[in-house]
Amino acid sequence: MSADRMKNDLDVADLIADSVASSGIKPGAKLVLAYSGGVDSELLALGLSEFAREHHEYRYLLVHVHHGMSDNADAWVAHCESRAEAYGLAISIKRVVVDTGPRKSAEAEARNARYDAMRSQMEPGDALLTAHHLDDQLETVLLALTRGLGPKGLAAMGSMQVFCKDKQLIRPLLSISRELIEAKAQAVGLVHITDESNSDDKYDRNFLRLEIIPRLKARWGAIATTASRSAFLCAQQQAVIDAEVSERLPIFISSRQGGDSLDLGLLGAQSSNWQSLLFRGFIEQLGFAPPSQSQLAQVLSQLLTARRDAKVELKLGDLLIRRYQGHAFLGSVTDETDESPIQQCIQVDTSSLLDKDAEMSLSLSKRNRLSIVKVSLADRVRLPDSSQLVSIRFSVKGSTRCHPVNRDKVRELKKLWQEYGIPPWERARVPCIFYGEQLVCAVGYWIETGFLCEQDECGLVFTSYQV
Repeated sequence: MSADRMKNDLDVADLIADSVASSGIKPGAKLVLAYSGGVDSELLALGLSEFAREHHEYRYLLVHVHHGMSDNADAWVAHCESRAEAYGLAISIKRVVVDTGPRKSAEAEARNARYDAMRSQMEPGDALLTAHHLDDQLETVLLALTRGLGPKGLAAMGSMQVFCKDKQLIRPLLSISRELIEAKAQAVGLVHITDESNSDDKYDRNFLRLEIIPRLKARWGAIATTASRSAFLCAQQQAVIDAEVSERLPIFISSRQGGDSLDLGLLGAQSSNWQSLLFRGFIEQLGFAPPSQSQLAQVLSQLLTARRDAKVELKLGDLLIRRYQGHAFLGSVTDETDESPIQQCIQVDTSSLLDKDAEMSLSLSKRNRLSIVKVSLADRVRLPDSSQLVSIRFSVKGSTRCHPVNRDKVRELKKLWQEYGIPPWERARVPCIFYGEQLVCAVGYWIETGFLCEQDECGLVFTSYQV
């Protein structure tokens, strides 16, 4: 088929319709288009406007991100606002600041800022449309090769992917070449912007696009198509691996008050390949970026060979990995740093707890809350006397004598922390309820003997949670 015939046959609205139908997006959802104003997103915006005229069951929004990295950024905003009006589509301009400090990739930081901006405009069930095309896919595969990535990285970009757990990312143009997109844009007289940074080969993608890919295409004309086919095959293989990991992983995970942990004893009994796959799956399941293969090997070596009582704490970017009682725990370095200290003692208005329908939520720190509900069912703490001072305390002395209702003898608090498997870094965050100077309960773990409600009595349920 000739290039002229192909550009005439290219119907972007139809491509969007096929993608939306395949994705299962429900009526009422919002289709958000990442709109730079470049030729690719300009053609996609035109197609979206045509699709929107026939499909009133969805909402539509163009989002243009102003990075402030070009002298032309304000002019691009004006262009995008003008074109959005012509298309009859709503537009949101998001101004972001890109961190270009030492050891930062301007490309990666700008990309992250763009996705954060898109995410801020979306709700569960919405879909993000991007104008990635066949040549972008080739660039992504080549970059994955330079970084030594495995099947997941070589799978590159999917035509449809999950975006932020409850949203979707759709790439309607992924099977279309840059040449065909530019020819179609020219044929319909489309006006678009040109980002001068695209000619700067200090950026990896630009270097590939300007210096490497033309030579590859001169030798292998169909390389973009064949590389896309390889990416698809890698994606298939990775899907099988992911499914098997998801099926096996639950037996290795223990759910605790302080979060999920991975049983290192069970993990150590697996082959080295499965150790890597399962631990990587655990990291990704909790929403962290996976480490490189060499980093993962070092982490597993330290976790699996350390003495049972050894303190192991590793930091990989924002990922914090710790070992306790033969289990691996994951956390965020940023969260640990940003979390404001919890007050040592918080007084609670006793009279409010004695109200008929007592219910309250207290702020313990930047991310932690405590709910208090008066109920007549479930394990609950008996109500305080009207004269008793009620307080929530943290960092309670380890020598404090405790007697949980399910234990037959008194134990020191530090011993109970160990017996309940509470990691040392979590102990200071466990809310302890006191009536006067008497410990009543450790929230989420136990109620003290003598403070558990009788069967028909109203009492208090304390629940800690994060926001």
